[in-house]
Amino acid sequence: MDQIVLKNVTKNFTTKTLGTVTAVDNLNLTIQKGECFSFLGPSGCGKTTTLRMIAGFEDLTEGEIHLCGRPVSVKSKNLYVPPEERGLGMVFQSFAVWPHLNIFENVAFPLKVRKVDKAQMHERVAKALKHTSLDGMEKVFPGSLSGGQQQRIALARAIVTNPEVMLLDEPLSNLDPKLRESMRFEIKELQKEFNFTIVFVTHDQSEAMALSDRMMVMDMGKVIQVGTPTELYNQPINQFVHKFLGLSTFTYVNIRDGKAYPEGDPENALPVEVPANAESRMIMATRPNQIDMNRTSGYPSEVVKRSFLTNHAEYLVKVGDAVIKIQTPHRNEFAQGETCYLRFPGAMWYAADSEELEAERNRRQLV
Repeated sequence: MDQIVLKNVTKNFTTKTLGTVTAVDNLNLTIQKGECFSFLGPSGCGKTTTLRMIAGFEDLTEGEIHLCGRPVSVKSKNLYVPPEERGLGMVFQSFAVWPHLNIFENVAFPLKVRKVDKAQMHERVAKALKHTSLDGMEKVFPGSLSGGQQQRIALARAIVTNPEVMLLDEPLSNLDPKLRESMRFEIKELQKEFNFTIVFVTHDQSEAMALSDRMMVMDMGKVIQVGTPTELYNQPINQFVHKFLGLSTFTYVNIRDGKAYPEGDPENALPVEVPANAESRMIMATRPNQIDMNRTSGYPSEVVKRSFLTNHAEYLVKVGDAVIKIQTPHRNEFAQGETCYLRFPGAMWYAADSEELEAERNRRQLV
């Protein structure tokens, strides 16, 4: 069942310094009931603006938004349903708890606004606190709690209304790495228990991959690619998605007579299969942990630097006039200055992004 539908959604902002910026550009998207769907992208790509339009905090410039089978924003008909009538739960990047209210009062607040009777209120708050590991702490005030506990209050307050859709706007970014990891699992457990759909906004690809059934990567207001975490990681549609999802190594190459020569080395071709439609200048994309670094065959290179890390060794090696990063198990050890050979299984090929595109990305981060 289609639970969230966006049709031709556009949002323009006008600023004094940058003029008119299209933050979201003709976005079309469908999210299914029960999915955990992540919006992923750099600052200024439009992901938070899209979430705010779904929530009703921003109106549309053009387009339509439908939630749970009913229209909530239709610009052509001047239809706009306010946030409090959309039946959504929402958790923000900031913990957004009221310091003058204890935990029970914080979580019960949306039920008081809806004038839920006291018996039902206590029952629903107790259930929400139990499932966020806050039971027994009803009278504690937020000021004495850790960041993780305060974020649990925000989660409990969001689920206490039994929403069909939960909007999460970078809810883990203010937590330390260990706590962030544990909270990911807690959010998924809450989804299983309460059966709501999650829309999760983040710039952290590891969070998105850990939580998502599907993800959408955005760039400069446009949808670049939608798919499962595995699909996007293994089959990125362009250089931007490849770079954004995990560590990437990009090598500029010149194509000549069906062979790829790294820039700065016109003599030694890379041991790769060149695509039939390759242009004369391309980018070869690989993952640092997928490059085969050996002592027998492949592209001849030299170790510039070796670093010992906890679960692997990291090398900087020469490829033409560039220096690229390679990660290998500790058992595959090379010394600084040693000759090595490189092979590139699973290499992907892209046309290079223009300097104008990168400049526009940087400009949007100022909006």
